[in-house]
Amino acid sequence: SLTVEKGEFLAIAGASGSGKTTLLNIIGCIDSPTAGSYFLGDRDVSQLPETELTSIRRREIGFIFQSFNLIPVLSAYENIEYPLLLDTSISPEERRNRVLTCLASVGLSDQQSQRPQQLSGGQRQRVAIARALVKKPEVVLADEPTANLDSETGGIILDLMKDLNEKQGATFIFSTHDPMVLERAKRIVRMKDGLEVK
Repeated sequence: SLTVEKGEFLAIAGASGSGKTTLLNIIGCIDSPTAGSYFLGDRDVSQLPETELTSIRRREIGFIFQSFNLIPVLSAYENIEYPLLLDTSISPEERRNRVLTCLASVGLSDQQSQRPQQLSGGQRQRVAIARALVKKPEVVLADEPTANLDSETGGIILDLMKDLNEKQGATFIFSTHDPMVLERAKRIVRMKDGLEVK
């Protein structure tokens, strides 16, 4: 049983196989729990049909992965814009403003036309962070976001996420065993064999 408050900067820690990624997938509406309930806000989303879960993922949840998951043929700008193209309620002008604001917030305004292979690992992760935040999600899920970065770049990326958490109020939930993430987390939930270790 776990409650995450709005605006938290939370780390879920544990060895490989402890259930961190499975828990993140349930929180992100990628997987559905086989038992129990999952409330996102005041809605029980654990038994919703896939069409509704897709809509929730698209609008309310941002994802940051260790492998970045950027689209190689798109520029940094286009990768960040991509999630907004699926939302017809956002005008082209607002879409452009959001993308430019997110590029600036992660310090990549001057790299917007670069494709992923032209960027460093740290820059690619910045694009992934901007892509996650451009939707203005309630929750940002980060699965081992520093795993493919050197320690200095990882520290910079984590400080950037912490700053965005404080300024924008989005809830950040990390799956990690990186000590740098654990140092910065406001709360740590430790897992072993699918259960929280008290």
